[in-house]
Order: sequence, then C-alpha cells, then structure tokens
Amino acid sequence: MGGPPLDSDLAESLSALKAIFQRRKLPLELGAADATLVEELRKKLRIPSRFRAFLLEADPIRLETVSPVERVRLLPASELLEEQKGFALLEDGSPRTENSSSWRKTWIIIGRSTLLGDPYFLDVSKLDAEGDCHVYTAMSGTERWEPRLCASSFAQFLRILAISMEVAQGFGEAILDDEDEAAFRETLGQKIKSIDPAALRAGHWT
Repeated sequence: MGGPPLDSDLAESLSALKAIFQRRKLPLELGAADATLVEELRKKLRIPSRFRAFLLEADPIRLETVSPVERVRLLPASELLEEQKGFALLEDGSPRTENSSSWRKTWIIIGRSTLLGDPYFLDVSKLDAEGDCHVYTAMSGTERWEPRLCASSFAQFLRILAISMEVAQGFGEAILDDEDEAAFRETLGQKIKSIDPAALRAGHWT
C-alpha cells in the first residue's frame, strides 16, 4: 500500500529539524509508520496528505523539541487515535470533558506541550493546494478551547520548531531570567517573520 510522497517543502523542514537535533545532541527517533495504520488514520481522522507523508517517512517515535519557553512532543502514529478520545463527545452527545463541547471534530491533535499540557492540533476543515492545513494550539484548563495559530501549515510548523531549537542553542542550557527570555522571544519572532508572518502575528511563539 503506497502513500503520498514527501514533497520538497516538507522534506526541507524535516531535514532542518533533524539537523538541529543532531547539533544539540538531543534524542530523536523517527520510524516509518505502517501504511495500513496511516490509511486508517486517513479514514477516521481525515488527516491530510502532507501529514500522512510525514508519518510514512518520519513517524515521530521519540521527538520532543526543547527551547527555554516551550517543549513540544509530537505524537507517533500509534498514539494518534487514542489521543483524540479525550476530546470527543460521548455517544449520547454529551461532552467527555468539561470543555470538550467547544472542541471541533476537525481538530486533530498531533502533539502536546510537555511543559503546559496544551494540545497542538491540525484543523483539517480547510486544506491548501499542497494537502496541508493550519496548525493551532489552545490553553488547557479553560472553560472553552480558544485556538491560536502556530503555523500556516504543518510543514511550516516543523520549520518553526527547528528554528526555535536553533535560537535556543545560542542561549545555552541555563535557566533564563525575564530579560533573557524576552531576548529569546524577540530573536525567534524575527526568524518566524521571514517564513510565516501570520504565525508571528498570532503571538503564540512570542
């Protein structure tokens, strides 16, 4: 069973992410998701073709980005279906959790903040010409899920994660004070501005 190929934009973003993990000597384990499982995810979650290509080429078995202000763990294909369950409605239509009534069926969780527990998710309601879509996050523990744009596409999301790791490398491993954190966010913002202005304007990263 075949799958969508890895296009040049996604390949470039993935290469940048791999490279910064290697430079920072952080653990990274990527696999190749089973094509049958990826097809099941396509049918049940409507995950777009570019994300399917990512899973088939670089299933994030162990991938957690590290920066002074955020840690993002991407979920492997084997965990994606289970991860959605806590946000779906029960069979009688009632919310599974207190704020899941504001969770949309078109939001597909692909990662978590290991610092805050907030989800990172695709919005598959509107796909672009490349078979990709916006990536959002939302603050957990609130009455309603209020999505905030993280990247204009999944490929851009991977690139921003790589950039945040690159910028973090220049700040060393020490805990940042408020002034250093502000400097980190400003430097990161300038980098994001050049590749995804909409993500910068949304303010999540800065």
